[in-house]
Amino acid sequence: MKLIHQPIQYQNEPAAKLTGYLSDNSPEIEPLRVRPAVVICPGGGYEMTSDREAEPVALQVIASGCQAFVLRYSVSPTRYPMALHQLAYSVALIRQHAAEWHVDPQKIIVAGFSAGGHLAACLGVFWHTAELANIGLSPAQMQPNGLLLSYPVITSGEYRHQGSFNNLLGTDQAALAKLSVDQQVTNMTPPTFIWHTVADGSVPVENSLLFAQALRRAGVPFELHLFPDGRHGLSLATPEVNPDQQFDHPEVAVWFDLFITWLRRNI
Repeated sequence: MKLIHQPIQYQNEPAAKLTGYLSDNSPEIEPLRVRPAVVICPGGGYEMTSDREAEPVALQVIASGCQAFVLRYSVSPTRYPMALHQLAYSVALIRQHAAEWHVDPQKIIVAGFSAGGHLAACLGVFWHTAELANIGLSPAQMQPNGLLLSYPVITSGEYRHQGSFNNLLGTDQAALAKLSVDQQVTNMTPPTFIWHTVADGSVPVENSLLFAQALRRAGVPFELHLFPDGRHGLSLATPEVNPDQQFDHPEVAVWFDLFITWLRRNI
């Protein structure tokens, strides 16, 4: 495995950091192999990016036969759409370096946890729209081929996570309705894998249900898994991310294997 570190910046906006965890190809075994890529957006309420949802997830991804990238995107006090620009440029950069990084350019999955799930979903619904039309990228460059949404922030309506939208928009709430991403789903939204716990007390499970319903209406393939127990922020739900056992839920940890199976069959 090798690590790469790439700054991501659009014009004079703040820079983000993209870290790649890359498997190299063996000249003896598979010199021409290309792999799906998973771009991980950790959660943190647009206030920080969680370590639990960064490298531990990337290591699981690379162990599954994919290339992994962690995007440490800009958070408060920076505002929308800076993080979205950074994610769009990250996807375009991976596609640009696909041959060098042994990535299949048509199998780039954007994964988000909590508020990072909102960021991932934003790219999923806005990649082909006027929202990202003037940042110097074509839709084909920034298009995600799939989404992984883990207990995502989705709606700005009744079930919204107020802190995430406060950090994302500050005092200017004019974009609040537009950023209810369940209202922006079309048949151009990529296939999506979603999981959530019903007991989530921070981001209500209705967020995932609303997005799944929108995908269903638009005819977009999706897979949704709901687990009855477990607090918000479980990440892998394993001891690796749980030194005090609050996040250790083996019955939930199966989500990762379910995701990999979905990816191999659908992307």
